[in-house]
Amino acid sequence: MTLNFSAKITVDAKDRSYAIYDSVNVDNEFYPENPVKTLIKFNEKITISVESEHLTHLRANLNSTLRLIQASYDSIESVKIQLKD
Repeated sequence: MTLNFSAKITVDAKDRSYAIYDSVNVDNEFYPENPVKTLIKFNEKITISVESEHLTHLRANLNSTLRLIQASYDSIESVKIQLKD
């Protein structure tokens, strides 16, 4: 018997969500040999769905994806331009 593990995470980064989705999804699209089935969608929020036969692979994939999301968010925040009145 083969067990499948899955997880679904939703991230809401407000007005930064699409930019983060766009940067993170590029990595996902260019890694077709990924052993974890990963689907990243955008509909006002970022939804990450992952599925794997191995729990360790699923955990590693989620950790990497969430770190990429955090790095994207932090990068956007670091270049925020302050507008003067």
